[in-house]
Amino acid sequence: MARYTGPKSKIARKFREPIFGPDKALEKKNYPPGQHGPSKRRGKQSEYAIQLLEKQKAKYTYGVLERQFSNLFVKAAAKQGITGENFLKLLEARLDNVVYRLGIATTRAAARQLVSHKHITVNGNVVNIPSYSIRPGDVIAVRERSQALEAISNSVAGRTINKYGWLEWDAKGLTGKFLTYPERADIPENIKENLIVELYSK
Repeated sequence: MARYTGPKSKIARKFREPIFGPDKALEKKNYPPGQHGPSKRRGKQSEYAIQLLEKQKAKYTYGVLERQFSNLFVKAAAKQGITGENFLKLLEARLDNVVYRLGIATTRAAARQLVSHKHITVNGNVVNIPSYSIRPGDVIAVRERSQALEAISNSVAGRTINKYGWLEWDAKGLTGKFLTYPERADIPENIKENLIVELYSK
């Protein structure tokens, strides 16, 4: 399946959460899209449906396709520790997500575009693969000839203090460092990873 390019408000309403950022449409219509509106006829969801919905929410939040998602889960399951937490840590370590967390881009979609268009380097080398896995100690930077791009300068200008303790940011050099994998409690996304684990365990 190709990456979703339709209305983001429709997806946010499906999950009843602003997974793509503040959304006025969600505020006005905080119920799933569809011709029946906020009807009580929407039946009680099965356990499988709830688990599947949580998986879809994680996929849309991080912008990951089905095959990438399942491959990452297999990788998380093979690691020591709690599978669900390992899974979220691997999602957070994707290059496009790290670029977004550092404030170089305002959204994950914009971060993916910057990476794909070769505006980002990792340890001094240009990397144009959004799914590239960052490791502790890696240095992520805006390519020197790309630092004047309006999209990047506007995003960095609107950046507040460093909100994420697992990342280090140098505003002067437009470089960031991935210090360590984040702890589950530090990841702000409202994802119930245990439901995803249960779904894949069937």
